[in-house]
Amino acid sequence: MMTEPVFRTAPYQQTLGTRVLGLTAEGGIVPEASNFYPTGGGQPGDSGHLVWQGGRIAIATTLKGEGGAIVLLPAEAGALPPEGAEVELLLNWGRRHAHMRMHTALHLLSVVVPLPVTGGAIAEGRGRLDFDMPEPPGDGYRIERDLNALIARDLPVSDDWITDAELEANPGLVKTMSVRPPTGQGRVRLVRIGQGADQVDLQPCGGTHVARTGEIGLVSVAKIENKGRQNRRITLELQV
Repeated sequence: MMTEPVFRTAPYQQTLGTRVLGLTAEGGIVPEASNFYPTGGGQPGDSGHLVWQGGRIAIATTLKGEGGAIVLLPAEAGALPPEGAEVELLLNWGRRHAHMRMHTALHLLSVVVPLPVTGGAIAEGRGRLDFDMPEPPGDGYRIERDLNALIARDLPVSDDWITDAELEANPGLVKTMSVRPPTGQGRVRLVRIGQGADQVDLQPCGGTHVARTGEIGLVSVAKIENKGRQNRRITLELQV
């Protein structure tokens, strides 16, 4: 059962009519198409509600299933729509939009701190990247200032696709040491920030992003931590 990932081409779509392809043994629901993003790449799975004729359930999170399936996990046990039922997916937009803003902010953080990334995670209003950084970065003020300056340029955020072979020939596109971009599908999605001479970042990513950096708003460096001999963690928070 393969689910069409509508969130990839329409990340701002908050409601979606689709049908149920099947149910999992664990009580998950596999839709034919999904505007809900499944957990992956440090970005949490989306939550919201699923509505069908005669029923409504809260969705706690969304996961990747087998064979390209996307699985919606209900918040609690209860009646589920049958296979083939027409349903509507209602995204928790406030939470998703915060994830989008932070995800794009973390891409920009990897521009301000041009070092290999060893890990990362996103939460609502908060996110962090870990860097292979032998020496501490010092005061977070400079990082915060430079990051907000990039955001304020209101650069466009777009995507492109390259083949697995093209990615293999351009290893410098991959900034993350801990998570490799998904290959084996024949092509890999790239997220680009800026265009032409104003391009500041280009890297593989399967997550959801805002359309322009100005949409992120102000961010602050909440914390800089030592997480190992050469590992430093920088945590950001959205300010509005």
